[in-house]
Amino acid sequence: MHRVVGTFTALLALSACLPPKQIHERPVLDNNGEVRSVDEEILSARVAAHEQRESASWRRDSIAAIALARCDRDVCDAIARGELALGMSPAQVMAVTRTTPEAWAVRRAGDATVMVPRSTDDLPRDVLGNVAVVQLADGGVTSYSYRESQGLRVVSSAGDATNAGRARALASALIREGDDFAAAGDFTRALDRFDRASVLVPNDAEVDYRIATSLDKLLRPQEAAIRYRLFLHKLELERIDAVGDANAKLADAIARAQQRIIVLERQGR
Repeated sequence: MHRVVGTFTALLALSACLPPKQIHERPVLDNNGEVRSVDEEILSARVAAHEQRESASWRRDSIAAIALARCDRDVCDAIARGELALGMSPAQVMAVTRTTPEAWAVRRAGDATVMVPRSTDDLPRDVLGNVAVVQLADGGVTSYSYRESQGLRVVSSAGDATNAGRARALASALIREGDDFAAAGDFTRALDRFDRASVLVPNDAEVDYRIATSLDKLLRPQEAAIRYRLFLHKLELERIDAVGDANAKLADAIARAQQRIIVLERQGR
């Protein structure tokens, strides 16, 4: 034991006598040197960014001038509102969305042209929402689509562009979502979608029928019975002639609603 301790002590003494290890590295800063200022680089970057913004703004203004130089009254009014409209030229589409050609990927096939955003992370938009697709024929817009939370909303007629048209499109999307949830057995979410759709299209009897069946499945008999009655009232039974497949399906819904009203009223007694 004493021999081990002695050996260890001798090694410590020997290491203390060795010269310190030196590392030769290139100095970060020479003697008497000065730290380089980054202010000039920051200023240069700011100037370049400003010039780029000014150039993009000038190009957008030039496109807007071209768009307004050749437009009829309705299209000019739409440009002033910042809203897409049928019949617009590509320049007018870019004027409305405040974009330049670099923002779009353009495909052409004969007289047909399709404009889609070059980046899905930064979609062009007008005052109503994000624009997903613009289709043109003979140089004029024939349809355009918005990307919304319920999916794509397509505008292909003047009626689609009205508030009523937008409400119908959104209601249709909500009904599709509700049908999918109902098919999966999730009637709580289905009812949520149907309720929201009924606000947009309050006179749609078939939405009331969907709400009634969802309430029925959720074991809410009193509310379900009221909705079944509302469905039947809106249809105005005396005017319905169950002819053809569509009317036959509607007649089946009428029969089911009448049956469920009787059953639910008996349960409530």
